Amino acid sequence: MASIYCRQATPADLPAQMKIIKAAKALLKADGSPQWQDGHPDEAKIAHDDAAGWGYVLIVAGEIAGTATLLQTADPNYAQIDGAWHTDGPYATIHSIAIAGNHHGQHLSDFFFAMLISEAYRLGFREMRIDTHALNKRMQHIIKKAGFTECGVVAMNGNPNDTRLAYDLSL
Repeated sequence: MASIYCRQATPADLPAQMKIIKAAKALLKADGSPQWQDGHPDEAKIAHDDAAGWGYVLIVAGEIAGTATLLQTADPNYAQIDGAWHTDGPYATIHSIAIAGNHHGQHLSDFFFAMLISEAYRLGFREMRIDTHALNKRMQHIIKKAGFTECGVVAMNGNPNDTRLAYDLSL
């Protein structure tokens, strides 16, 4: 088995991250999901997250095979929920997670989630959150497999026509 690990992203990783994000956007579109079809996440957002120390990459056999943001501040989109969070302490959030197409089917999302959850724990967080579109069945499966519990629905940027299923996890 090839070596697999996760590390913070650097500015040099941005082209590989964007290549993975672009392919993930195409996959979501092919699945009929409107998620990520509005341009988000864009290069400026990924670069910002990387510079803030929130960007992470999954490395497989020396190659960037995944990208994600581990947001370490409260997400304003989670302030209002149609439902209820199971936890109320400080939390970290997984956003913009994607695996490179040439690595699909290898269950790398399981490794990446475990590594991001471990990193959040190392950073002192005992609560995690994540969201995904109701049509993103792949991500819903991965989220539940990682141990997250569905809490309700959140609106992106207060837009009731742009909602996501929201999940949390106590560590």
